[in-house]
Amino acid sequence: MTKENNSGSGKMWGGRFSEGTAASVEAFSASIHYDARLYKYDIAGSKAHAAMLSANGVLTSEELKAITDGLSAIEKEIDAGRFEFKRELEDVHMNIEKALIDRIGPAGAKLHSGRSRNDQVAVDFKLYLRDQCDHIIELLDAVRKSFVIVARKYLGHLMPGYTHLQRAQPVQIAHHMLAYYEMFSRDRERMVDCRKRLNLSPLGCAAMAGSGLPIDRAMTASALGFDGVTANSMDTSGDRDYAIEFASTCTIIQLHLSRLSEELVLWSSQEFDFVNISDTFCTGSSIMPQKKNPDIPELIRGKSGRVVGSLMTLITLVKGLPLTYNRDLQESQEPVYDAVDTVTASLSIMAELLFNMSFKTDKMAQATQSGCMTATDLADYLVMKNVPFREAHGIVGRAVAFCITNGRELPDLTLEELSQFSPTIGKDVYKVLNIEGSVNSRISAGGTGLVRVEEAVIAAEKQLGIA
Repeated sequence: MTKENNSGSGKMWGGRFSEGTAASVEAFSASIHYDARLYKYDIAGSKAHAAMLSANGVLTSEELKAITDGLSAIEKEIDAGRFEFKRELEDVHMNIEKALIDRIGPAGAKLHSGRSRNDQVAVDFKLYLRDQCDHIIELLDAVRKSFVIVARKYLGHLMPGYTHLQRAQPVQIAHHMLAYYEMFSRDRERMVDCRKRLNLSPLGCAAMAGSGLPIDRAMTASALGFDGVTANSMDTSGDRDYAIEFASTCTIIQLHLSRLSEELVLWSSQEFDFVNISDTFCTGSSIMPQKKNPDIPELIRGKSGRVVGSLMTLITLVKGLPLTYNRDLQESQEPVYDAVDTVTASLSIMAELLFNMSFKTDKMAQATQSGCMTATDLADYLVMKNVPFREAHGIVGRAVAFCITNGRELPDLTLEELSQFSPTIGKDVYKVLNIEGSVNSRISAGGTGLVRVEEAVIAAEKQLGIA
């Protein structure tokens, strides 16, 4: 038993305390019930730290071997579910350190030389988030691939495009799918940037002022795969910007998933009837036998509140904290874990759902035939005949009003009926009133014309490596 453990508090840190910690305090302040998931990162960080201490003469080679072997054995026990995490030891760091000391003796008590739990938890948290960034990037690629596969499958098929949830202009189904591809591509870029900024090692900053022992921060950073070390020990000790940025990126991802889910819920309703979501991703009603409910999109939409809440928790947590470390920062972990679990589960199941979903192309094409959806094309036609756009807009507005009153559509009007709104309208007008012609005329960059959408599909396939 080391001198530390003979303190009145019985804690690893209890040298200056004469009384034990109240049971209520232990229960209130413990984090082991959620930070145990960091055990692999804690052990990896400790091994790198021990190797550095040995290289700088703080540990002997024999002590290094004992520490490394002991940590490996503890990791195997945790992997196998045989390790007992104890609440009275507060967190994953103290649980592993105590087990190491019990296993190998005084050498284990030397491991914490030159570091604090402040930089220890920061390095564990960063290593964890770095892995989560990589995992979420993979999941985003899977979702992006699903959109591109769907876009390729439905290339040339038409649907109404909407503004204000009102039919606006005809577009390609593929164009609509590629809009989400762009959203999730930005999400991927944000996650890559987030990973880049968090990948600086905090290890060696100790409590908040650095260490007076001979340590080599660059050595541990390199061993753990960091791009370098943080520049200021005080900033490092109190920094959770990386967690906020990660949660912010997760929030945007989940919001995009929610927007997509909202459309899938609408499109699967009888009122739209645009899409068939596989039975394997739906549930029924406990009382209404006819029901097929789009529960997965609804749940993804609902889970957005959890991820937004995680971000708000983190922002609120740090808003009033002075430098450097404050115990409040313990509360930064759970919101991040919840965001990770929610976003990864949502991305994973959405990729599956998209791959097993089918569009009702006849229904969608039929929906483009009503609502005077080529009104803008008629206005453009007039502009090309030197009618000022605002005047053209008024002309077409009156033509649309006529259609509404008489239950007609613009392509159904005779030339005589159309020319009463403007003598400029000639028999060539029907080329622009055609739905397919309208879509394929949109050849500006990023437009819904077939040639542009096919180019976009090819570009996305190349980006994703789809043959």
